[in-house]
Amino acid sequence: MNTRYGGHSVRRAWIRVGLLFLAATTLNGSLWALPFPRSFYEDFPLPGRDWVSTLGPYDEHLVRDYGTLNLALGILLVATAIFLERRLTWVALVAWLGYAVPHFVYHTTLVDHFSLFDNLAQLGSLGLQVLLPLVLLALTGPHGAPTRTSVTHGGPATSENKDTERGGRS
Repeated sequence: MNTRYGGHSVRRAWIRVGLLFLAATTLNGSLWALPFPRSFYEDFPLPGRDWVSTLGPYDEHLVRDYGTLNLALGILLVATAIFLERRLTWVALVAWLGYAVPHFVYHTTLVDHFSLFDNLAQLGSLGLQVLLPLVLLALTGPHGAPTRTSVTHGGPATSENKDTERGGRS
């Protein structure tokens, strides 16, 4: 086995698993919030934990918006895991971070509303949702794994096109 390509396959597998993990976290919430917005509001993440209802009055519109936006993000992450093309992976992970970083920062301002256990659970899980995509971006870096469908300017992937794809000049 050629170790260069063997390592490439392992890296691609880790990126795919990471993308699917992020997709699962967002689809879990969206597939609960969309059909059962009141239940999501009162019981997320588990009955008796009430992480959402603690923070303000129920608003079905906002809960459903949360569900639909997370559904869209989950679809993007699943599609990225399937196609695993470098630029699509970057876009999906940066889009995820555009959601996850402000969400994490916001929750750092709410520690007075929750028990120590709930704070650790919330901030730990939200922190992982920021750290994991950063690691995946590093794995996908200029010499990273996803290149299965490396096509530029409508033509096949050539060494010239790959340089352009990496930000170089052709």
